[in-house]
Formats: sequence, C-alpha cells, structure tokens
Amino acid sequence: MAELDALDRRLIDAFQRDLPLCTRPFAAMAERLGVSEAEVLERLQTLQQGEVLSRVGPVFDHARAGASLLAAVAVPEAECDAVAAAINRSPGVNHNYAREDLAREDLARDGQVSGIDYNLWFVMTAADEVQLEARLEALEEELERPLLRLPMVEGYHIDLGFPIPWAELGGP
Repeated sequence: MAELDALDRRLIDAFQRDLPLCTRPFAAMAERLGVSEAEVLERLQTLQQGEVLSRVGPVFDHARAGASLLAAVAVPEAECDAVAAAINRSPGVNHNYAREDLAREDLARDGQVSGIDYNLWFVMTAADEVQLEARLEALEEELERPLLRLPMVEGYHIDLGFPIPWAELGGP
C-alpha cells in the first residue's frame, strides 16, 4: 500500500461507484480529479498491472442487457489452469473462479445429487438465450466436458464498493 500516492487513493475512492457514462469517461474522471486524461489512464494501467485493481468498467444488470447464467465444470486439479484459460478466452465469460470447498452433496439438479465435484465456476453472458446456449455448447465442445448450467432464479444487488481505511493500511 505504501506505493499508492494520494492521487491513486483519490482515484480508487472516487470511482468505485459512479464511473462516468459518457463518450470519454477517463477525461471526465481526470477533470474531476484535476489531472490529465493521460494521467488517469496511466494510473489505472499501473494499478491493474500491480494487481491493486482487477477491473475498470461498469457492471451491467445482465438480466436487462441480455442473457446470463452461472456455469460450472468438473476438472482434474492438474488441468485447472489450462481449462480456466480456455474458459477465459470464451466470449461473454466473467467471474471465472475455482472452488475447492464445494462437496458433491451440496449440489442438486432437478432434486438429484449430481455426483460430480464441480470445481471451476464462471458466469457467461450473451445478447440473448440462443447466443448464450451456442456459446455454452461451443465451450463444452472445446473442453470436451459437460457444463452444469444454473440459470438465475432471483437476482441480488451486491454493492462491492467499500470505504478504504487508508490510515490503517499505512503509507503517507
């Protein structure tokens, strides 16, 4: 945290929410912070490369913007990185993550226990249900493994913007 200066911290604090929705959002951010657009872009790139930020962009309500679902696949541990990379290359994929703590008894489909340990989970989105299913089928074919499809039954908004206690984290 000591590497983050006051501008980095202001940038992070100011735009966890309310990213400007305009033709030049980074210019609008820069104007609000009193710096150049190039400075904002450079800072964001540096923060992402340093893994301080994982993503910069809006969060869409996929139910309103098209179709989406949670999917999972069972993969031997030795193949997880390669399969995760293939999933990440697929269009419309986000939130790809490994789960090791989900026992097969925790999963049920149509009232039946799956009997499979699904360990890679991801969300896939598309413009509509037809495109979504085509993307899932293409990924299944590439991976040569079936995907568990879990359509959203009820949506929840989880606000992941948090006040950051900079003083407690140290640094200037």
